[in-house]
Amino acid sequence: MNTDINITIIGAGVVGLAIAAKLSEKYQNIFVIERHRSFGQETSSRNSEVIHSGIYYPKGSLKAKLCVEGRDMLYSLCEKEDILFNKCGKIIVATNDEEVEELNGLQTKAIDNGVDDLSVLSQEKLKELEPNVAGIKALFSPSTGIIDSHGLMRYFVKKSTLNGVEFSYLSNVNSIQKIKEGYEIKVTDPGGDEFSFTTGIVINSAGLEADSIAHMVGINNPGYKIYFCKGEYFRVNPPKNRLVSRLVYPVPFKNLTGLGVHATIDLSGGLKLGPNAIYLDNKIYDYKVDESHLSDFYNSAIKFLPFLEKEDISPDQAGIRAKLQAPGGLFKDFVIQEESERGFSGFINLLGIESPGLTSSMAIAKYVDNIVAGLF
Repeated sequence: MNTDINITIIGAGVVGLAIAAKLSEKYQNIFVIERHRSFGQETSSRNSEVIHSGIYYPKGSLKAKLCVEGRDMLYSLCEKEDILFNKCGKIIVATNDEEVEELNGLQTKAIDNGVDDLSVLSQEKLKELEPNVAGIKALFSPSTGIIDSHGLMRYFVKKSTLNGVEFSYLSNVNSIQKIKEGYEIKVTDPGGDEFSFTTGIVINSAGLEADSIAHMVGINNPGYKIYFCKGEYFRVNPPKNRLVSRLVYPVPFKNLTGLGVHATIDLSGGLKLGPNAIYLDNKIYDYKVDESHLSDFYNSAIKFLPFLEKEDISPDQAGIRAKLQAPGGLFKDFVIQEESERGFSGFINLLGIESPGLTSSMAIAKYVDNIVAGLF
């Protein structure tokens, strides 16, 4: 390519980093631009750190396929590279007859997606596995777990760097213009100076700002609009944080707005509740946890964690999901699209990479690698 850079990746969240690590196995001259002072400062470090099994998503969707594929790739990588994880398993609990119906539908969906290790738990079996969890029926997913997401990202950065990838932190993309050989990108560097360079391929993995990046180059697809959806977490204080040993989820919301306030163990022995789902005004970065929501969290969790008292929980952290699904809207899949049909050859958009984005990260990288292979 007659450009300064072969491949430019915008965004150093877990997905952008996985793509950089994967592409650097075959290609040279890769550049990653990140506006924060380090990698993974937004959604990638403000989530439940769950390795999902692939239960929830519609058959044939990218979320379903890439979650199942990515799950296995992640576990394999963690074992090979000593990245911390805990394949603790997950229990999805029904607390009334209506939820039992939903649970049955989930089991069917899981089988459709190739998740063949689920088992149904009676009330008695549930008590055997998790004596402190209440429910009348449950699904047990043994292939769900948790991962040290920062350890994973550090691995991707190390691999990428060893393979020659260059990272530019505290760098803001100001403009992207289509040129004959590819794209000209103008960036403000950490010192406040603007510089420009040319690149053959652009991979837009900018997370919460991915629609802004697409718009910058001239792609104004209404279906690419990202909605900010905040999720708060509350922590269960000792000693009650030790009363469950697996992930415990309620039956998910209709249309998968969220998976409901669930109980997530972490690698240090903590237990947190969350996230909820609060749509924000777009481009408002609000990471405050509203303490007045404590009662809502308590009332949600008490249905399946009856040992909780209000004083057992306290505010923890919040994250923001990059959703393509409008408030009250129907399920939206990942968008991973090379934009030749819109006249932007070599521009690859990734939009709406919310959950299960962490689980799918390596599979997404492989998917993008296949797109890039067709461009060279």
